Amino acid sequence: MAELPGGLLDAVKDYLQMSWILSAKEIATITGYINRGMSYLNEKAGVPDGESLDFTLEEAHRTLLLDYCLYARSHALDEFQDNYLPELIALQNREEVKRYIAEQEETDV
Repeated sequence: MAELPGGLLDAVKDYLQMSWILSAKEIATITGYINRGMSYLNEKAGVPDGESLDFTLEEAHRTLLLDYCLYARSHALDEFQDNYLPELIALQNREEVKRYIAEQEETDV
C-alpha cells in the first residue's frame, strides 16, 4: 500500500466523522478511497504521469478529494462528477494556466 501524504488519512477520517479507532480493514478502505480520489483528480487536472497535486495544502483540490471520499464511502461516486462539475472544470483551468505560465517562464530564460 502506497504511503499517503502527511496527515491526509486523519483529515479524511475527520471529514467523514469517523471518530473511532479504525480497524485495519477500515484503514485499507479509506486509503483506497484516498488513492483513487487523488488519481482521479490528478487525471482531471491534467497532471502529467508521475506527478501529483499537493493534497496536503488547504486548496480546492484537497476539498474535492475530501468530497470524493465522502461520495465513495456513500457508494455514490456516480453522482460526484455531476455534482462537482464546475469545481472540476475550475481545477482543470487553474492547472492549465499554471502549466502555461511555467512554459512561458522556461522560454523566457
